[in-house]
Amino acid sequence: MKLTRTLTISLPLVLAALTPTFAEPISGHLKYRAQATHYPSDSLFRQQQSTTTYDHSADLRLQWSATKNHWSVQLDYQVLAIAGDGVELANRFNTSALNNTLISGGFPDDDQRLWDLTHRFSDNHRHLLLHRLDRAHLTYTGEQSVFRLGRQVLSWGNGLIYNPMDFFNPFDPAAVDTEYKTGDDMAYGQYLFNNGDDLQAVYVARRDENHKLTSDVGSTAIKYHGWWGQQEWDVLLAEHYDDTLIGLGTARDIGGAVWRGDILATHSDNQSDNNNLMTSPSARPKNDDKWVSSLVTNLSYSWMWWNKNISGIAEYYYNGFGETGDELSVEDVQNNHPLLNRLNRGELYNLGRHYLAGSLTVEVTPLLNVTPGLFFNLSDASSLWQVIVQYDPTQNIQVLGSLNVPVGPSGTEFGGLQSSIPDIELSQDASMSMQIAWYF
Repeated sequence: MKLTRTLTISLPLVLAALTPTFAEPISGHLKYRAQATHYPSDSLFRQQQSTTTYDHSADLRLQWSATKNHWSVQLDYQVLAIAGDGVELANRFNTSALNNTLISGGFPDDDQRLWDLTHRFSDNHRHLLLHRLDRAHLTYTGEQSVFRLGRQVLSWGNGLIYNPMDFFNPFDPAAVDTEYKTGDDMAYGQYLFNNGDDLQAVYVARRDENHKLTSDVGSTAIKYHGWWGQQEWDVLLAEHYDDTLIGLGTARDIGGAVWRGDILATHSDNQSDNNNLMTSPSARPKNDDKWVSSLVTNLSYSWMWWNKNISGIAEYYYNGFGETGDELSVEDVQNNHPLLNRLNRGELYNLGRHYLAGSLTVEVTPLLNVTPGLFFNLSDASSLWQVIVQYDPTQNIQVLGSLNVPVGPSGTEFGGLQSSIPDIELSQDASMSMQIAWYF
């Protein structure tokens, strides 16, 4: 690919110009993760696999950066490996968008990114080994402006658990390790005004299913961030996959707590959604060519209790693309083209409309944090209960443990989606994971 070759040739020249005295030492991490997931007796996944799946993964990240005057460059190189039953299960179900919400273990690829900077060393039905560049960008920093070109990340929005305004590779709300977002190939600019307000603009280039570079799957966005008295405001305008987005966000202190909120209106091009998905001809389009709104609002507060530092979050989320009923089936989700397309793109991770979520982080000791969390679907009364334990025995070692327990009756998001096979559901039971990370 011509652009990839151009990047490969030009990037070393930039590095050579910056390297002599301004290069930072190489840093990074090495992570190992083990996970076990149990499937109930009526789960379709259990029919295809054993009662419990076991998976092991490793993540090596090497980071290098250099700075000279107003210019800087950053490279993040990754080697990723995963092996186990979950990989085999995902391959059997062809890692569809719906199954990705239920089966863990996916790794990023560059099939639709501008530059293909990922190469798979080995890939079979039970393991995957690849290396890639997750960051590769050149930055110019002026007194009041920043311009960055290349593979990078961008996070917008005031959501702490769910975040509708963060539509560039957002984290799964139930993700345990949220240290690094996946990078996208983009051009980014920011201008800082004298009063502290700022204006940001971004263009993300992508390729379609035929690997053709086209604006139909690209993104252009501009966001203004400012202050009105003691209150922060964000105004967003964007074109994203042929959809028009308008967003408004705010944040302010209330009695020692922080209140935040976002509302995002999307003019959904249903024809584009239909073209981007292979679905049944009899599928029933939803949200057809109209404005669809999503919103999030939350309250966060920190305090001392029994000489322990505690911080809490309570959040309400409305997903305008979600299903409205109190019973869910695979067919319902497959027929909701706008929802399924956003699941496929990794922009959404939830199937319903109304959610209430919360978490409480307790500093048991300066080295040990325990965070129980709850994700509750208000429409079907199903929920996901989660406990995360973080332990830092040394400055360079971190241990993360998690337990996830879905609860709910048949035909609900967390209890299990009804399938076309009688008495068989797409569901999973409790899962546990343990990760150890070494930083250098």
